[in-house]
Amino acid sequence: MTQPQRPDSVRLAMPAEATAITAVQRSQLASVPALAGVLDDLAADAMVTAWQAAIARPPLASFRVLVALDGAGDVVGFAAVGPSDDPDAEHSDALVAEFCVRPDMRGRGHEDRLMHAVADTLRADGFTRATWWVVTDDDDTRTMLVESGWEPDGAHQEVGSEDGQLRVRQVRLHTSLV
Repeated sequence: MTQPQRPDSVRLAMPAEATAITAVQRSQLASVPALAGVLDDLAADAMVTAWQAAIARPPLASFRVLVALDGAGDVVGFAAVGPSDDPDAEHSDALVAEFCVRPDMRGRGHEDRLMHAVADTLRADGFTRATWWVVTDDDDTRTMLVESGWEPDGAHQEVGSEDGQLRVRQVRLHTSLV
């Protein structure tokens, strides 16, 4: 007898889902040419351990990891959010630190559900503005955000590996949560 399909959903992540979150993150990194090279330096088991800790023992209660689930209950995306650590951030500014949906699951509504859950979670935690650093040549993410009401705020940065082998330019977008 087959199990009935559940509706696609988003909820807080559980530590046991760290392996699935890592798989989603690695597939996302592999799909962005500017970031694919970083996979050579990231051990999957270290990523799993880091996600387990982020979920089970966040540094503050307002750090959250959300997972997007398909009808079978499989993790197909995730988001990590919390207070912004940008030097120009206000106390009520949040940061979308990670937002990934498996490339083969994009365009099925998971991005929208996850984005709405992120906004609802941040609002419930008392944040009034959210920011998101986007790789400058990640046109898909940038288009999704702009179509959802996010706007560039003029901030930009370049991040990369300590050895200088990998350099990625990012632009910051923001949106009001009120």
